[in-house]
Amino acid sequence: MGRTLVDSKQSLMAAFIFFALCAFALVPSQATAQVTNDFVPGEVIVKLKSQPSSSGAQRFMGKATSLKGLQLRRSWSGINMHKFAAKPTASGSPDVQALVRELQADPEVEFAEPNYYVRAQSSGVEREITAQEFQTMAVEGVMSQTNAHIAAEAAWSILTPGQDAIVVAIIDTGLDYNHSVFVNSSAVWQNPLEVAGNGIDDDGNGYVDDVRGWNFVANSASPMDDDGHGTHVAGIVLGVTQNIQANPISQANIKIMPLKFLDGSGVGTTSDAIEAIYYASNNGAKVLNNSWGGGGYSQALVDAINYAYTKKVVFVAAAGNAANNNDANPTYPANYAFPNLISVAATNDWDSLASFSNFGQSSVHMGSPGVSILSTLPNNTYGYANGTSMATPFVSGLAALMLRESPTMNGYQIKQLILSAIDASSALTARVSTSGRLNVLTSVQKAQTTDPDPTMPAYTGSSAGAERAPAAAQMAGGCGLVGRSILELRNGGGSGPSATPMRNLAFFGLLMVLMAPVLISILLRKEGARNNRRYDRFQIASDVRVRVGDRELVGQVSSISLGGVQLNADAWLEHGGIVTMQIVSPDGQDAIKVEGKVVWCEEQKRYGVAFQNAEEGALAAISRWTQGLLKI
Repeated sequence: MGRTLVDSKQSLMAAFIFFALCAFALVPSQATAQVTNDFVPGEVIVKLKSQPSSSGAQRFMGKATSLKGLQLRRSWSGINMHKFAAKPTASGSPDVQALVRELQADPEVEFAEPNYYVRAQSSGVEREITAQEFQTMAVEGVMSQTNAHIAAEAAWSILTPGQDAIVVAIIDTGLDYNHSVFVNSSAVWQNPLEVAGNGIDDDGNGYVDDVRGWNFVANSASPMDDDGHGTHVAGIVLGVTQNIQANPISQANIKIMPLKFLDGSGVGTTSDAIEAIYYASNNGAKVLNNSWGGGGYSQALVDAINYAYTKKVVFVAAAGNAANNNDANPTYPANYAFPNLISVAATNDWDSLASFSNFGQSSVHMGSPGVSILSTLPNNTYGYANGTSMATPFVSGLAALMLRESPTMNGYQIKQLILSAIDASSALTARVSTSGRLNVLTSVQKAQTTDPDPTMPAYTGSSAGAERAPAAAQMAGGCGLVGRSILELRNGGGSGPSATPMRNLAFFGLLMVLMAPVLISILLRKEGARNNRRYDRFQIASDVRVRVGDRELVGQVSSISLGGVQLNADAWLEHGGIVTMQIVSPDGQDAIKVEGKVVWCEEQKRYGVAFQNAEEGALAAISRWTQGLLKI
């Protein structure tokens, strides 16, 4: 349909504006703002060369306190790592980068790094539905978590009765553990050695009253979700293992361990991520779901994941939502090359790569449904959402089912079986290493028929040769760039490091969240072609979300003019060629609305959106907004 929409060069030139400007307005150069200070002020993570009880470690601790003015905030003895906070100086917060350099020079220190921020891979809710609507739709048989043919229902019919439930840690924004789906299925993990409410650390694991996980943000025993992201992710994990639409719902085949390390704005820290991984690995979780990311290479996080590897867990990570090639521009933690780590891209109902999804022939392992995924939301509601955040828990739920069938398998073997049981898709060739999308039935069958192999490849997570530039300088295109999340946008709240002018979008009722700027290299056109343009064109690089009917779609834009925008919009053509756009100016103070038509230019091999009878006032606004942009 899309390639026959345009029949003239003039239509092409009309295809170079609104989406770029919309994206520019929606995504206010987040990567640039984070380059110098995307870490917790005054905090550092340090790994020592010697064990805590050694004289060298004790000597360092003494120097850190008395000479450097550091305060010990947290230690992880299993990985010999510590978090310190520096005392404020007379001029304010200490120079963290200078402190890191000073610590690196200490003979007792193996490495030191800032405590970087990471962010949820949030995506907007296309549509919310109530519990009553959910049950009505379930009875009528008009919905499922995904329309992709992953064969989950077929796998349920061959599960072995009476197997122990496998624990899946949802390392995220928490969980609404009062939601009827989790309550009625008894799906929430219960710490068997902890007595609720007695104020005692009964099991001696360092956490008081942690009967259902932990909140590392508030340092409390209540990992309640104040964002929505974690609840949506958890519902997907559970929904892979059983029918969450059933009434009454069956008892869960797995257990969800909610570990809240991201706050209500979808923001967390490396240290809290480390602690969540450490907690999950030490308290019985066999699958770790990680629908988050951000920052560059972190040796501290590598050591934490390596610790989980020694505990034989499966570590599943979102590849990211920036249409980025992770082979060329790594996204962490998805790019860490652990034998038990599965990096997951998002696919649509037709097993093609979702338009927003990161990819990588070497670094991203497989596809999984991540478009219009139905799952749970807080306050007993439900909703559809998009993202690699949604694709990742399908794989985590699958891994849990496989371990339920063969509980002595390790994370490395589970990964190998999942990757060997995918459904091939030509659309994923050279996009993910397996060229395919998960198949639940085939994977479970392999787990049932393959003899457990206790051997695991030796892996230390060495930093040799790794890129050690400041994480904030490498943030573009990663999972963690998404700082706004489902409920925060819906409620118009939020603060902290992720707060952005996205608040302005709530006024327009657009159900979308902040997408990171995509640093796309702009191909310069021949000078002769430039001279023949009707409008001056300006360089811009960003993602944009747009409502088409009751769906939210994602595209990328690279240039802008008074005629339109240049964009990559395969997904939009699946839902019709006419779109209505509400655009917010770069400063968030102005907005316009315009209707456009998706068009294709055979000469440039690109899609665009041409204006449909745009008003003069809208064009005048665009002229003002583009005055500060680079002409191309």
